[in-house]
Amino acid sequence: MHRQIVLSFFVLSLFIYVHGQQKYSGNSVLNCDGDDRDGPSPAFLYTCNGGRRACQAFLIFKSQPPYDSVPAISTLLSSDQAGVARINNVTRLAVFPTGKEVIVPVNCSCSAQYYRAISLFPVTSGANDTYFTVANDTYQGLSTCSSLKRANAHGESGLEGPGELRVPLRCACPTRNQTVNGVRYLLTFSINWRDTITGIGERFNASAEDILTENGISEANPTIFPFTTILVPLVTEPSSSQTTLLYQEQPSLPPPTYVSSRREPNKELYLGVGVAAGGLLVTLFAAFACFLWHKKKKEAVPQFRGQASRKSASPVDLRVEIASLEEILKVFTFEEIKKATQNFSSRNRIQGSVFRGAFGQETLAVKRVSRDVSNEVNILKKINHFNLIKLRGFCEFNRCFYLVFEYMSYGSLRDWLSSGKSSKKTRSWSHRINIALDVANGLHYLHSFTKPAYVHKDINSSNILLNGDLRAKIANFGLARVAGRETSSASLTTHHRGGRGYMPPEYIKPGLVTSKTDVYGFGMMLLELITGKGAVILQDGREVLLSAAIASAMEGDDTETEILQSFIDPRLERSGRGLAMRMVRLSLTCLAHEPTRRPGMEEIAATLLKIQADLKAQEILPSPLKLGRKK
Repeated sequence: MHRQIVLSFFVLSLFIYVHGQQKYSGNSVLNCDGDDRDGPSPAFLYTCNGGRRACQAFLIFKSQPPYDSVPAISTLLSSDQAGVARINNVTRLAVFPTGKEVIVPVNCSCSAQYYRAISLFPVTSGANDTYFTVANDTYQGLSTCSSLKRANAHGESGLEGPGELRVPLRCACPTRNQTVNGVRYLLTFSINWRDTITGIGERFNASAEDILTENGISEANPTIFPFTTILVPLVTEPSSSQTTLLYQEQPSLPPPTYVSSRREPNKELYLGVGVAAGGLLVTLFAAFACFLWHKKKKEAVPQFRGQASRKSASPVDLRVEIASLEEILKVFTFEEIKKATQNFSSRNRIQGSVFRGAFGQETLAVKRVSRDVSNEVNILKKINHFNLIKLRGFCEFNRCFYLVFEYMSYGSLRDWLSSGKSSKKTRSWSHRINIALDVANGLHYLHSFTKPAYVHKDINSSNILLNGDLRAKIANFGLARVAGRETSSASLTTHHRGGRGYMPPEYIKPGLVTSKTDVYGFGMMLLELITGKGAVILQDGREVLLSAAIASAMEGDDTETEILQSFIDPRLERSGRGLAMRMVRLSLTCLAHEPTRRPGMEEIAATLLKIQADLKAQEILPSPLKLGRKK
């Protein structure tokens, strides 16, 4: 009886393990008429079967002109340029030799039944592009013909330009089983001639068996096809040392119809199968015990309680709870805070109750608050992203809390825009687009890559801070909440500090907190970046919302001229104003009355990346005047 129970558990475990894998597409991805009416099909994308709805993933793209540099590849795949440069150990303007494998980090998330990362591809008139050529030639199989057809509304064959094509990229997140076994990332690898499962595994420190299992490929027939993709499970981030330079040699014999990694049977293989079968059960029990231990440990650590349970709490209670963060955050004494801020002198005041403090050789910002800080600290201790303000420590004294943050030398975006100063930085379109991208990336992380997902709820130009390099970080998380949590209408209207113009129409209604609230605030902030004006402006002697004034101007005749002359910040360079209309249209989309009609932050970031790339291309092109000069 005991053996039957163990055997049943073993078989059930194997079923769960197999059920969690992706199914290898084979040559079905080359079919432009994929059918998934009876369930997810590998001819489209990878199925949402992981433990997370969103994750960091990686793609392998082979450099080919014109996509042979960090800027060009980043733009094509809508990836962060700095991230591509870092992970490939090159500069941000590096050019790769043709055939060089390039690692591309992407933010992968679920949409309906499939994982995908969205990229945008410009369609030009007369290019003779088709869904098939875009998926297989341009994107090298990292997208599929069927998924492109579903995501766009162009004709069956030719793509009509000019315009943009939404390109769903093939990516996936680890299953719960893989996470337990230490897998942190999945790499989408596009198969080339002569690639084998064994060779790919050796390069990326993954066993052939794990790759076969992840892709649902039979060990008895490990056949893989060129121009298709497989997923490679990774314990750590991939590195440039694992990539190769492919030499495009024309084979002297007709190419094989498949590429196989099959090896001859041997004693080691049979022994490995036996050991794996015997060890799997032990591994499962060990993982289960480890899970219980972590769960118990997690329950033993005090957590900040929610706002609802904090109404009658005293500062003593808060001090007890915040003490649990001592190993993560530095606990400052009040004397240290006083000394750093010169006893909160007016010379050290940044704004309101925020002071600049000198802590040894480092300058930090100190925020003095007398309200409940449990929600803000509880969120800040969990998140870690360059574009979100970093909490460095705290202090409690005499019923007040002092939160110590990284110092942002340029202050808030609102102050920077309203300063009236004209400099190289204030005149640069590049800086403003980069600020918008920073905020978009920070919000995308907050909405899709934290667990649970959070909504900031107070996005406005006063809560966007700028460092010495004009890189933007989102601050003031006092109103942030878990996405989807019920919120009363009183709390929604009473505590919103963004003011007129930033409050979305649904904000005064009780209901679910969604990321579209932040999207609305982002749209308003984007208009401020373009115009340099506040959310409320004077027009014909009366106060009107900036968004309403611009939306009204967009409806009139000669729209572009009106927008440029009446609203664009006069300090901005004239050379980049051709892109302003695209930013205006993006911002108004974010400000749609119905939340469901607003785009997500991933789509917003992809659009801004394309605008940024077009601006850079425009800057490096020689002017007609220079071309006409001849000596």
